[in-house]
Formats: sequence, C-alpha cells, structure tokens
Amino acid sequence: MATQTDPVCGMQIEEADAAGQTEHEGTTYYFCSTACTEKFEASPEDYTSQ
Repeated sequence: MATQTDPVCGMQIEEADAAGQTEHEGTTYYFCSTACTEKFEASPEDYTSQ
C-alpha cells in the first residue's frame, strides 16, 4: 500500500485508510480526518508549495 502525508497535520496515512481525499491542481491529497480535508479544501494554498 502507498503511504501519504496529510498536508494539513503531517500525519502518515495509508491511501486505503484515508478519511478523505481531494484533487488540487492535478495532485491528489489524502487526509487523516474530515476536519483536515475541510481545512485543506477551504484554503489549499496554505498547504501546498507554489
């Protein structure tokens, strides 16, 4: 399984176990909780390197 880092809190999670995922500018991000998903979706530029 692939491990990803939640861009909001930094937690390591398995893609299959992610509580949420979203795509931003062609990249899929995975999240440990719905709260982290919502924070990211509200302001993705705060969590991505531009």
